[in-house]
Amino acid sequence: MLFRHPANFFALGFGSGLAPFAPGTFGTLAGIPIFLLLTEVSTGWYWLALVTGFLIGIPICEKAMESLRDSGHSGHDHPCIVWDEIVGFLLTMLLIPVSVLSVVLGFLVFRLFDILKPWPIRVIDRKVKGGFGIMIDDIVAAVFANLLLRGILFLFP
Repeated sequence: MLFRHPANFFALGFGSGLAPFAPGTFGTLAGIPIFLLLTEVSTGWYWLALVTGFLIGIPICEKAMESLRDSGHSGHDHPCIVWDEIVGFLLTMLLIPVSVLSVVLGFLVFRLFDILKPWPIRVIDRKVKGGFGIMIDDIVAAVFANLLLRGILFLFP
């Protein structure tokens, strides 16, 4: 029923957000093959995909939120909406050298920031609502994750 609208298919991470536990983690995992595909394109195309993913994420997450509300679920950022995790992972990996280690570390540091939500991520998550709110806290988490990942890879090449 949730996949009647194509936006929900994307917002729910191609189904990964329907995992019975840790849907955000499964959503982030769904971002890995997308990242690996994007490593084959130029930096400009990667940026374009990232910005497009963010911009289309706003209405698709909004639509999924409405669908979930219509299905009897409540809340602002339902756990099964994981498009924000996919785009967040892509931003975490922006301009990071590709290796098994960098992908694993990128996954871990992004999940760390997304789960713990340190300031200002927690404030954004609480105050900014709608599709933009769903997307923006993960974008900020991804910026922090990208910076930490760069530091780790610099210190331990």
